[in-house]
Amino acid sequence: MDNPIQTDFIRWIVFLPLIGAMVNGLLGAKIQKSMGKGAISMIACAPVVIAFGLSLYAFFILKGLEPEKRFLTDNLYRWIDLGALKVDMAFLVDPLSAVMILVVTGIGGLIHIYATGYMHDDNAFWRFFAYLNLFTAAMLILVLGDSLLLLFVGWEGVGLCSYALIGFWYTDHNNARAGNKAFIVNRVGDFGFVLGMFLLFWSLDAQGHGSLTFRDMIKWAPSLQSQTIWGYSVVTVATLFLFVGATGKSAQIPLFVWLPDAMAGPTPVSALIHAATMVTAGVYMTARMNVFFSMAPFTLHVIAVVGVVTALVAATIALTQYDIKKVLAYSTVSQLGYMFIGVGVGGYAAAIFHLMTHAFFKACLFLGAGSVIHAMHHEQDMRKMGGLKIWMPITFSTFFISVLAIAGFPPFAGFFSKDEILWLAFTSPHGNKLVWVLALCGAGMTAFYMFRQLFMTFYGPCRADHHTQEHLHESPPVMTMPLVVLAVGALFAGFIGLPGVLGGSQFAHWLEPVVHAHEEGHASHALEWGLMAISVAVASFGVFITYLMYRRESLSPEIFANLAGGFFYRLFDRKWYFDEVYQVVFVNGTLLLARIGALFDQYIIDGIVDGSASLTRFISWLNGLFDLYIIDGIVNAIASITFGIGNMLRRVQTGNINSYLYGILIAVVVAIIVKIRYWS
Repeated sequence: MDNPIQTDFIRWIVFLPLIGAMVNGLLGAKIQKSMGKGAISMIACAPVVIAFGLSLYAFFILKGLEPEKRFLTDNLYRWIDLGALKVDMAFLVDPLSAVMILVVTGIGGLIHIYATGYMHDDNAFWRFFAYLNLFTAAMLILVLGDSLLLLFVGWEGVGLCSYALIGFWYTDHNNARAGNKAFIVNRVGDFGFVLGMFLLFWSLDAQGHGSLTFRDMIKWAPSLQSQTIWGYSVVTVATLFLFVGATGKSAQIPLFVWLPDAMAGPTPVSALIHAATMVTAGVYMTARMNVFFSMAPFTLHVIAVVGVVTALVAATIALTQYDIKKVLAYSTVSQLGYMFIGVGVGGYAAAIFHLMTHAFFKACLFLGAGSVIHAMHHEQDMRKMGGLKIWMPITFSTFFISVLAIAGFPPFAGFFSKDEILWLAFTSPHGNKLVWVLALCGAGMTAFYMFRQLFMTFYGPCRADHHTQEHLHESPPVMTMPLVVLAVGALFAGFIGLPGVLGGSQFAHWLEPVVHAHEEGHASHALEWGLMAISVAVASFGVFITYLMYRRESLSPEIFANLAGGFFYRLFDRKWYFDEVYQVVFVNGTLLLARIGALFDQYIIDGIVDGSASLTRFISWLNGLFDLYIIDGIVNAIASITFGIGNMLRRVQTGNINSYLYGILIAVVVAIIVKIRYWS
């Protein structure tokens, strides 16, 4: 990586969506009025499709190189040159970022095309696509930046765009509030990211190697092995801070609460956030910084614990949801937990593999949900659906394939990627058998709630009202064709990462120049086959219970809902009371502090100010008296005495020469008498 190949086309992978955002953002209203929404669609979709073509071109260039030389760079200019901090505006394509740009531009492009149909009736069509293009450009900056600082620019960019897109229908208070929630919660995580980034820079600079460029940081990472801060390893503290940023962006406990509320935005936004962009940023960052995370075993342990707890908690919440998009939202949180389990057990390649396969089936699920919502006149409650496979065969077929993929059934993509993570949790030196058991339970719950959603939405009698049933129809081709392409990916994408028992993962081999290969314990193929069988059996059991409850209806869901007096159902339905706790502790706590501050300001600060004003007025009054009767009295008295004496002496000046002579004579006589009397 010391001498990456210089190119000048990578910048256009970023610039093309950025240009689309600028044109639609600045001129979109006029273009839409004069040329129609078709022109807006072309301006928005074409740059992303072309960027996908350039991403494929970069991928094939890398593929033709030897593994250790698979690095392309595009250096635009020196961005920051301040003391030891020198950062270029430069983009890097290596095996890791190549996977990411293919996901962002490929799946993002399909979502753009789908959105032209879904958002066709919206008056702010041009504004929506300006934001969508900007979102894509920001994510591309994040994954292509060749320094941690440039990655952070894209990191903040996707945060800003998510705020704009989640609250796109800002006239609705709930939408605006959801956008604010996403923005504020992510600021908490981003603060941790900043601390981690500059702690690493400061520590490397102390060794004389200060840099935020990935290749320099990785080169000098071993120099931090013995450095400490606050009695702890610098690398451990820095990676924990970076992981705080990842918990915000990738919706892990305790900062996951914004992601389900993000469903308030248009469905294509949900698909883009959950599948191809923002929430994958934290997983990508940990994989990009894998050298540092591998130097911090304690951080990896924390990541694995947070990942498995998040996967379980989100899965339990999804069991009780009835909003078709909320089920998928908590599913995303849970699947991100699996990705962080992969990171926590040292399987960075496995985490990125699941990120890639998840992008296909989760985008297909969200867009399928959008197709259902579009047909149901924006109804999202699954209790008012049912039997839709009759009217929507393409949506149903693609949705079904994606459900099988996320539930982990072979040969669908989710089976291979999730099974790889479970395998590493069981066999890796960083793994833990308890983590494996809990992750396996989460997999069973995933199969349950996803097939619950499938049965409630597409099977049984239609529970929609008569008017809605009369207008049920399949979505137009501009919406269904992306579903078909994504379903194909959900079916076949897993074959690029076959497990070791079937020949080994080509995907992990592809990432080796950037991502350290995971460590596996000594395990037989029989054990691997056995663990795969257990995984499929657990998922099958989840599907079987769902079938009995929601298809045959021979097992009542109330039986489970009433366990322990309904405690667990209430707990899961209320999302483990995270929102309520945060409302009381942080929101109400902040408001309480604000009210205390207002009272302090009113009674203490204002009292001091008012008292000071009164004291000032009293002093001013005293000053007036002193000035009037003392200063002016002395001045006026001296003036009066001087004037009186002068007035008396003035009378001596008579102008009569005889008077002056008499005066002189008297003075001489007095002088003689005094002389004789006192000085003789």
